[in-house]
Amino acid sequence: MKKALFSFLFIHFCGLLFSQTKAPIIFETTHDNSSALTRLAIQPVFQFQDQAAENENCIFIDTTLHFQKLLGIGAAITDAAAETFGGLNAKTQKELLESFFDRNKGISYGLLRTTIHSSDFSSSSYTYIQEGDSVLQSFSIAHDLQYRIPLLKRAFEYNPQITLFASPWSPPAFMKSNNSLYNGGKLLPNFYQTWANYYVKFVQAYEKQGIPIWGLSIQNEPLARQKWESCIYTASEERDFLKSYLGPTLQKHQLGRLKIIAWDHNRDFIFQRANTMLSDSMAAKYIWGIGFHWYETWTGSSQMHSNVALVKSVYPQTNLMLTEACKEKFDSSKVFNWDLGAYYAKAMIRDLNAGAVAWTDWNIFLNQNGGPNHKGNFCFAPVHVNTETQKIAYTKAYYCIGHFSKFIQPGAKRVACSLSNSFLEATAFQNTDGTCVLVVLNDTNKNITYKMFLGAHFIQLDSKPNSIQTILF
Repeated sequence: MKKALFSFLFIHFCGLLFSQTKAPIIFETTHDNSSALTRLAIQPVFQFQDQAAENENCIFIDTTLHFQKLLGIGAAITDAAAETFGGLNAKTQKELLESFFDRNKGISYGLLRTTIHSSDFSSSSYTYIQEGDSVLQSFSIAHDLQYRIPLLKRAFEYNPQITLFASPWSPPAFMKSNNSLYNGGKLLPNFYQTWANYYVKFVQAYEKQGIPIWGLSIQNEPLARQKWESCIYTASEERDFLKSYLGPTLQKHQLGRLKIIAWDHNRDFIFQRANTMLSDSMAAKYIWGIGFHWYETWTGSSQMHSNVALVKSVYPQTNLMLTEACKEKFDSSKVFNWDLGAYYAKAMIRDLNAGAVAWTDWNIFLNQNGGPNHKGNFCFAPVHVNTETQKIAYTKAYYCIGHFSKFIQPGAKRVACSLSNSFLEATAFQNTDGTCVLVVLNDTNKNITYKMFLGAHFIQLDSKPNSIQTILF
């Protein structure tokens, strides 16, 4: 724990150095866990040199060419995370909050997701009403007042500008065709309006607690028939529910400011879903953006980022947001593996380059077993906390996400970034204060020397095997 915080304090010092020198500074995380300084560690300050001949390993940056504006990077505060947090002592809680939300000591998350009643990452299933209450008279978020809302409030204390959106996993059982929260099923047409009213009551109840809701997704994973909370919508069903019920109902209750995220499922069907909904003007007027997950494949290079780019190409005014990502099937022996971090870094670079304006990890942290989860669906998180010993395990995913979230600020615009080889992967952004951020991933077993060109000037750098760098200039 002390090593992690020391790294962050060291970064803060180096940030002051950067503000004074304006010379490029490099932060680096490698697969080596031998010391804190190999994780988000400062490297020597470099000076740009005059133009040199290009070689085969080059990265070219043009800060005059701007693309999408970043909304934020963050994760989900689920019941599982909140219940884990509630079982920790004050010292451990403080370190976790600083590690994620403190601008100087942590990785500066500015985006959060939460659930509308239970998901699989709750210790049990529940809704906010008594079963069968079709007029929602019994609606209450009392369940969330024990763990989830207190954690959300503490996150907002660190960063009052956090962007928070919420997603439902399933309507109450009596509203569904299979009369169950689980195993898919469909929302019955005669409960479309009741379910739309439920979103309104959720937002109103949370905001009464001082938790501002920025947006809603219509349904988490609407094509997934899971053994836990889930609900199926075809593209036309999701479109019609939005345009005829949810959208008008939010408007009626003066909640038209809420940003509506459609799809909220994998990249494989993203274009078909986006095309169906956005080609309908009555539905499209309510849609802020299209959300997507990464579970369509685990083969790395074959992830369907091109589908994300296609949506952006056809619907350039539509925002794209990764709304959930995690590595499934928790294995405590792999918590510190480089592969976990590299998978995150690769996906983030490719999604951002495809046009995503935001990137949302799944559980912000979990316990030592990858839970709690009432269906045994235990998963990895960037941080795992042993609730018995209070020991915090920072995975490589935590540091790799930090290479983006700590340095690319909300409001930053992506700039042109071109690579001359396929060994490295990179993305680049320019913050509103003029500072530029280049993130470079080397997921090979070789040291790669490359030149980073900015106009007529360059710096020559080494990318260590299995490493990620952030260059500030």
